[in-house]
Amino acid sequence: MIPLDPTADIARRAWLACPNCDDGHDCPDCLARRNCGVHWRYLLGNRGRVVHLQCPSCTHLWHQDTY
Repeated sequence: MIPLDPTADIARRAWLACPNCDDGHDCPDCLARRNCGVHWRYLLGNRGRVVHLQCPSCTHLWHQDTY
């Protein structure tokens, strides 16, 4: 497990599925595409529509095009 990015801030969050652990796969809020209080991701930054994220559950880092 890698450490959290030093820029990770709970005030900057995103609600996208983690491609590594998909911890919200059976969560009613996540399945309904609502902002879940448990299964959010750190929003580390963005370049246009591409967001850079880190999962607080498994610390996986990735980027995703939100188009």
